[in-house]
Amino acid sequence: MSLDGEPNTGTRGADDAAAPIPSSIRLSVIDRVLYTLFARKADSSRHAGDREQYRGANLSTGFDLYIARVYGAAWATAVLAVIPTLVLALAAPAGVYDGLARVLASVSPVVGAAPRPPRLLVAAILGTVVGLSTRRAVIAIGGRSLRWLASARRDDIERTLPGVARYLYALSSGADGPRAMLRKVAENEAYGESAVAARNVLNTAALTGSLGEGLRRVARDTPSRDTLAPFLLKFREHADQGGDALANYLELEARMLGHRRSQARQRNEGFLELIAELFVVLLVLPALLVIVLTVMSVLAPGLSAPIPTPLGPTTLRAIVVYSAAGFVLLVGAGAAAMVGNLRPTERKVTYSRPGSALETLRTAPTNPASAVVVLAPLTLVGAGISQATGHHPVASLLAGYVAWGVPVGAVAVRRARVDDAKDREIQDFVHAVSGHVGLGRPFSGAVSVVADDVDFGPLQSDVASLSFDLSLSDGPDGGDRRTAALDRFVDRVGTPLAAQTMGLVTGALDAGSDTEAVFETLQTEVGQLYHEKRSLRSELAVYVAVGWTTALLVVGIVVAVDQYVLDGFTQLSSMPGSTGFALDPNAVDPERDRFRFAVVAGATAIAAGWFAGMASRGPYDAVLHSSLLGALVALVFAGVGMA
Repeated sequence: MSLDGEPNTGTRGADDAAAPIPSSIRLSVIDRVLYTLFARKADSSRHAGDREQYRGANLSTGFDLYIARVYGAAWATAVLAVIPTLVLALAAPAGVYDGLARVLASVSPVVGAAPRPPRLLVAAILGTVVGLSTRRAVIAIGGRSLRWLASARRDDIERTLPGVARYLYALSSGADGPRAMLRKVAENEAYGESAVAARNVLNTAALTGSLGEGLRRVARDTPSRDTLAPFLLKFREHADQGGDALANYLELEARMLGHRRSQARQRNEGFLELIAELFVVLLVLPALLVIVLTVMSVLAPGLSAPIPTPLGPTTLRAIVVYSAAGFVLLVGAGAAAMVGNLRPTERKVTYSRPGSALETLRTAPTNPASAVVVLAPLTLVGAGISQATGHHPVASLLAGYVAWGVPVGAVAVRRARVDDAKDREIQDFVHAVSGHVGLGRPFSGAVSVVADDVDFGPLQSDVASLSFDLSLSDGPDGGDRRTAALDRFVDRVGTPLAAQTMGLVTGALDAGSDTEAVFETLQTEVGQLYHEKRSLRSELAVYVAVGWTTALLVVGIVVAVDQYVLDGFTQLSSMPGSTGFALDPNAVDPERDRFRFAVVAGATAIAAGWFAGMASRGPYDAVLHSSLLGALVALVFAGVGMA
């Protein structure tokens, strides 16, 4: 049973992969059909490795049901892939089959003896190959997904476990036993997957009646074999030896895990450097390719030959140019996603939009999530004005994006600065309260004195509200009300630093821990977390510069080519062809090629902005940086006559 009394279906391991479905688990009709058809596949040796990864993925469904769903999706996808393949094969022109007959004749033992193959036979062969390949690919992706989930959980655990160790050390000075200590970790969402692991320990302990068995099983199944598994086993061992042994172990382990976390950050820095170098190369190359194609088109008329397409005739050069722009955007999105994944989970700030429309409108100036919705009409306004003034639809799309992205990003930056100021003041708040607690004052009294005597700037209203809430917590249920007051304080502040630090206070004081020891640990914790936050910003600032520099470099190259090279090749293409050269007089059209240069440069600027913004603070900054760079590109091109 889980903590809330519900059956825990996520603790089923691979050992019971082929067990019948428990009656307490309600499945849909589709799941029951898939389970009946494919559940036996879970016992095959092909999925032996997937079983191990499944344990670390911590899914809410059994392994057998997961495999059944994967096979169901594989067959459905195969059918969806086979149908258009058959239609295309049967509808192909006769010339395609004549060409296939010539190929078969060339490789036939009897030259020229191969007849034109029947359409139905070719369609059947192609459909079979496509269907089987698609089915196999989906099954492989299903297994790979388990590895991705397990890897993501491992990374999250290794990021949050040092904080858990410090939290448990603060709790160890109280009257709570190991089970109650783990329950407080499990209830603290700031610890991510480490909190999930603690919940799994408690759920397994409730089922087996033994906390030691719960620790052993989770240590066996966790994807963090080098970090969490030994931590849980040693926690179990020292808990059996008594409270002092456990406290000494947690103090030492907190230091060791913190050191290991620092090493992991250094490895991430090296990986991020590699990503940045690759990013620069991949963003500069498409622009250079477009320039080279423009030059080559003078000597290779085939690049400008019309090609029929469903959307109308085009040229190979146009296809390459716009494909390069699309490639650049994909590279930018991929690099930005990688940077976001490398950012520690506990450093990611998320904003939630209020449920009501009125609240969304009211919080738009301070909440980026609300601003995204409220300011969305600016996209239509910007695009409409650009279109009305005679600009190309691509330029109108950029105008709409800039008109929406700049104000949304401005709201995000303003909110981020307020959050940074609050995090800076939290340090002073913790130190001030710790000083009064060290003099023997109770926690609520210390907060009251500090709220009256010290000005904490943007944090002042939150501290005053906390002081008032704590003044109401006297009585038989004071502990619960104190916890509620601290929870409301964390919600009002709304930063990861507040959630991590004040959560430690809540749990430790409720456990009856020594108040002075708790705040001594808290001072160390808040100082270390704030230092890590500043260090991370400092380390990532260089990648913000990389993004902007790359965009400006590409814009400079494109402008230089337009101003000093394009006109020269225009004159060259208009010259009569000489011996050995076939010059196309229509190869270079200055107005057309300038627009194509602008498209590629604009796409590069937006992609670089996404990368720089994700390195700065996250998705909202990515919108701001890309919008600013897009606007800058438009202004530069307008200034030099390219737009």
